[in-house]
This record gives sequence, C-alpha cells and structure tokens, in this order.
Amino acid sequence: MTGQDWIEKDFYAALGVPKDADDAAIKKAYRKLARQYHPDQNQGDAKAEARFKEIGEAYAVLSDPEQRKQYDALRAMAGGGARFTAGGTGGGAGGFEDIFGAMFGGGAPGGAQGGPRVRYSTGGAGAGAGGGFEDILGSMFGGAGAGGFGGRRAGFATPEQGADLAAETTLSFRTAVEGATVELMVDGKKVTTRIPAGVNDGQKLRIRGKGRPGVGGGAAGDLVLTVHVEKHPVFSLSGRDLRVTVPVTFGEAALGAQVEVPTLSGDTVRVKVPAGTPSGRVLRVKGRGVATSKGAGDLLVTVQVVVPQKLSRKAKEALEAFVAESDREDVRADLVARAAQG
Repeated sequence: MTGQDWIEKDFYAALGVPKDADDAAIKKAYRKLARQYHPDQNQGDAKAEARFKEIGEAYAVLSDPEQRKQYDALRAMAGGGARFTAGGTGGGAGGFEDIFGAMFGGGAPGGAQGGPRVRYSTGGAGAGAGGGFEDILGSMFGGAGAGGFGGRRAGFATPEQGADLAAETTLSFRTAVEGATVELMVDGKKVTTRIPAGVNDGQKLRIRGKGRPGVGGGAAGDLVLTVHVEKHPVFSLSGRDLRVTVPVTFGEAALGAQVEVPTLSGDTVRVKVPAGTPSGRVLRVKGRGVATSKGAGDLLVTVQVVVPQKLSRKAKEALEAFVAESDREDVRADLVARAAQG
C-alpha cells in the first residue's frame, strides 16, 4: 500500500466506525466484519474476498496507535482524500506545494513572504533525482523508504496468520473413550469440533483454523484445546488401552481360575488367572480397549490378591497346616541381598 492509498482510502468507513472510535469499538467492528466476509464463509465470492482484504487493511492501520496517528494527520492535511498533483504556475486548485508551504510556514507559490519557492515532484522511479511524494512523507513521519510510515509498512505486504486461542473442556470418561462432537464458547463465538476417541486427561488438541481470523487474507489461527477427563470408578485410560483392577482370592491366585472381568460396554469377558499369579500381575485382553481410527487398544487387567480379614477356626487350622507343609522358602531373601548392595 502506498502513501497515496492512505490519502484516498477511508479506513474508518471501511470498518463502519466514527473517527473518534476507541480501540475496543474498532476491534469489535473488525471481528464482526471479518467473520462476515471471511473467505471460509464466502468461497468463490470475489467481492467478499476484496471486502475482507479492505477490512484487514483498515484494521492493520487503525489498531496501531502510531500508524493511526500518522494516518489521521495525513488525511487531515490532504482534506480527507484529495489527490496531490504537481503545482504549475497557472491558476486552479492549490497543488502539493501549497499544502507543504502552509505546513512549514511558506507562502503561496510564488508569494512575497520570502524564501525561494520549493517544488515537490510526485514522479515515480523514473522522475529524476528528486525525492517523490512517498519519500517526502517518509521523511515527515520517520519512514525508512517509499510507502513506509512509522517504521513498518502500511497495509499488507504479506498476509498475517491469525493468533492462536487456548481453551479447556471437561469430558465424561465414556465420552473421552468413545469420542464426540462438542460445542465450545471461545473468544465470544461458538466453535463446534470433533473430539477423537481415546483422548486422555490433560491431552492438548490443536484444531486448525478455529483461532482468530488472519489479517490481509492470511489464514486463521488455531485453537489449542486442553481436555480434562472425569475419573471412572472402575476403569482408567492409558493411551488406547483401558485399565481395570480385578480382585481375586488367595485360592484363585494360588491354584489358578477363570474370572469374569467387566468391560466398558457393559458385558464381561472371561480371563484366565494362571496358578501362582502374584498380586499386581497384569493380564492382557486383546482388542477390548479404545476403538480408534488407528486400531483398537487392549484391556489391561491388574490382579489384586485379596487377603481375608477374618478366618473361621477350620480355615485357620487349614492355613496353619499349609504353612507347615510349605518349604519355608524365604521370600524376602533377594530383597535383603539387593538392599545390601546399595
């Protein structure tokens, strides 16, 4: 965008706000219009695309305090949109010299208030050695080159991607396992997104294009969604696997058994507990975990040997007989030996 564009374009009108609008009003107007004319909502509509770019150009200038100040000054100097022409000796409307003469204390072209008459050229790259219109404006406002104002280029040399947004949501355990479509309120607007099956507690999902709109035709930012999963009284999630702890009796663990294990779907599966299974051993049931697009996980069954709290007289006598018949192997001998190595 050139200096002449700044003079000719009414950025306030583009956003539909008055010239004294505060930053909040400008931001609100931009967001509303950006959503209305965003290319994603108006695919193939050239007019909407042009309007979206116009809105972005306006917001880029008016949202920057320094650029807005320079824009207002330039528009006021130019009378709100006049095109500068190189002034001649003839009559007619005042040219470029008249405006700058008035700004810097000079008289009318050719006047008698003293000092040599200064002529400013509006020529482009081939206009000779003299600086053009944009060079003069650059020197006035601290620009680094043609078309530059206030240290950064006005308008959109390159499109800018919108900012990412962050949000959180809490899911029931079953919803996290099965996946669901959810609606969220993010940055004042409703966002609908799909939560994949098997999302774990604390997991972050990046949802493309659901962040803030881009500027100057740039892509929208992303939504980074942190998912919290409510606890289940029986099951827990570990990646694609479901975990469950199943109590077994001392006799079942020692002699071996077939036990019924619940699944999240409501039915049960029979799991073989081998003889001599210690407490804490994990048994795997293939394919009974979380069903995802990458395949199903497993059901991991942790065996928990339950020690009886009370024994009948006969049970106690039988247990004492068992202890007497055992080989009295020291089950803690290895522990003591390893502890001594430290």
